[in-house]
Amino acid sequence: MMFFLYFEYNHSYNEIYKPEDGAYAKWNMIVVISDSNDGKAYQAEVTGAKVGSLSGKKIGDNFDGKVVGLAGYELIITGGTDKSGFPMRKDISGPAKRKVLVTGGTGYHPIENGRRKRKTIAGNEISSNTAQVNAKVTKYGQKSIEGHLKKDEDKED
Repeated sequence: MMFFLYFEYNHSYNEIYKPEDGAYAKWNMIVVISDSNDGKAYQAEVTGAKVGSLSGKKIGDNFDGKVVGLAGYELIITGGTDKSGFPMRKDISGPAKRKVLVTGGTGYHPIENGRRKRKTIAGNEISSNTAQVNAKVTKYGQKSIEGHLKKDEDKED
């Protein structure tokens, strides 16, 4: 006789496992910002407490551009990957990875119509296992994105 256990995630990972104050200092992730006006993509590294402000957000949520150094901008999360390289998918709730039977879309592009495959997909919530977040600009600030990010690179040199 075989038993299956089905567990629904009703709480986010960060509600259950709240990191201590200094725990965010170890986290870092890359945010890829797509600008539809000029057709370019920019990368910004987020570390420390700024990562904590992104954790718990889901694909489709808006966040302030100050998190990535773009004051006056507003961004929307469009996807991402976890530390193992598995893509985040909007219809998988929570931060955990799951093996899902997919027919297409994020994480699988079939050669023939009707072909299905079981693939490992990351959930739609940002957590400590997220390595990259993809975002798109929804509201523009006064200064250009290149101006903001170039200023940050000059500080590092």
